[in-house]
Amino acid sequence: MSDEKDNDKIHQLAGGWITERKGTPIPTFLKLAYVGFSAFGFVYLFLYWSGEVGHATRGPLVREANAIMETPSVVWIGIIAGCIGLFAIGLLWFAFFHRSEEE
Repeated sequence: MSDEKDNDKIHQLAGGWITERKGTPIPTFLKLAYVGFSAFGFVYLFLYWSGEVGHATRGPLVREANAIMETPSVVWIGIIAGCIGLFAIGLLWFAFFHRSEEE
């Protein structure tokens, strides 16, 4: 009877490759990884908004493409930054403040 109760608390994902026990909180290091991924999105956006022009092999091609196409305006960069920001806020709220009904 005890094994049956324990099996009801175990939830499997991805065909059994991921197994978790119901009610187990998300580890803090994983929540902090969400912060890191969001920060990486902002850094990548601002470092490479004109492309990777300094790269040894891709740089000349990127510079040629930039000569033909114009660099995105500040309005587009603002729209993209706003989308990333809203995503990051929603993700962080879900990771740190959302409580599931099972807990």
